[in-house]
Amino acid sequence: MSNIYQSHLQNRQTQESNATNLLVALAQLGANNVNVLFFGERLPLNVAQILAKHDQNGVNVADSLALAQALVQKGVADLTLDLAQAVKAGKKADDFATGESIPTTDVVLYGFGRIGRILARLLMSRPASDKGLQLKAIVVRPAGDTDLDKRASLLERDSVHGWFDGSVVVDKANGGIVANGRFIKVIYASDPSEVDYTAHGIDNAIVIDNTGKWKDEAGLGKHLASKGVKKVLLTAPASGEIKNIVWGVNDNTIGTDTIVSAASCTTNAITPTLKLLNDEYGIENGHMETIHAFTNDQNLVDNHHKAERRGRAATLNMVMTSTGAAKAVSKAIPELKGKLSGSSIRVPTPNVSLAILNLNFKKSVGSVDELNAFIQKASESEQWQEQIAYSNSDEAVSTDFVGCEKVAIWDAKSTLATDNRAVMYLWYDNEMGYSTQVIRVAETMAKNG
Repeated sequence: MSNIYQSHLQNRQTQESNATNLLVALAQLGANNVNVLFFGERLPLNVAQILAKHDQNGVNVADSLALAQALVQKGVADLTLDLAQAVKAGKKADDFATGESIPTTDVVLYGFGRIGRILARLLMSRPASDKGLQLKAIVVRPAGDTDLDKRASLLERDSVHGWFDGSVVVDKANGGIVANGRFIKVIYASDPSEVDYTAHGIDNAIVIDNTGKWKDEAGLGKHLASKGVKKVLLTAPASGEIKNIVWGVNDNTIGTDTIVSAASCTTNAITPTLKLLNDEYGIENGHMETIHAFTNDQNLVDNHHKAERRGRAATLNMVMTSTGAAKAVSKAIPELKGKLSGSSIRVPTPNVSLAILNLNFKKSVGSVDELNAFIQKASESEQWQEQIAYSNSDEAVSTDFVGCEKVAIWDAKSTLATDNRAVMYLWYDNEMGYSTQVIRVAETMAKNG
């Protein structure tokens, strides 16, 4: 028995040593602007989680280390690569070449609520680099003397996502926050027209408006009138002719547009899977229901609200409400226009939602096992691995997916399928998964000049 224990212990010690060295290699690659993914996700930056990721996906950490060190030795730079897919395919360092230089782009978060702070966390979790997206400022409404401390505390502590991974320090002398060694100016304004970003050393910036206050060209155009702003990205569905982008589906339509919407969290959750299903089976029609976590828009206790039912206490009630996600899908997949209806039920949980797709197809989807196998294969492909995850657990519940950066997690145990009809369940972290997509859209806007 002691020999078995010792064998496992020695194996773990070897793995931990490899994982520690892999962290060093990842830092060196990050300094060269190499964005390393692991089956479409960022690799966690601690030893235990790195080993867990490798164990869960059947990848040998020693193989990952060997390839990462070879890439460092070769000096590759300015590219995104999936380490797990590369190891799985048996690729060598010589199979990779330095990519195009990543443009340096100033970023401003206009608003600092749930999505704004998750965006800041994601951007600050990256290795320090002077290339790529550079979070230079946040803009919030004028507040009291303790506002900087409160903003920093909200970034550092989060009731849903836990502590910030790193350090957050208030710099009162310069009116900002230093997060993981990077200075973020806090600007106070009630309207975009009040801000001159060039006065703070910010120019040609992408403003990510996460307030939801303006959703049309007239309102969002106020940002473009501010000195130092080049483009605007809205974290909500837009009205008018503004493109609603779901990255991975229709991001190729962004072009050089100066105002773009990243659609909604639910639209991002369902659109990649709907495209996958429509391309394979052809969707005749269907209905989408989202069981959605409550949001800041609702009341904690019963009170007046301009929307129907949302005035009732969010933590005590399931609240029937509307959603434009099903209709918005057609902006990313035009052939689905008029084919989907949608509704929503807000439930007393703070994060992670569930979309239910009840669809009729032109072709038979076969059995439950066949449909699940099709989605699983797609979720493991390089095309869809960043958007779709696959869960085959009898015990999975919503909190299991807090922090998941995939926009949808297919619940295989809940799938129903008969001939050309199927009911499918997609979990999604409506904060983290969506914010990851927002950053991808911002990166595409930056690359497009």
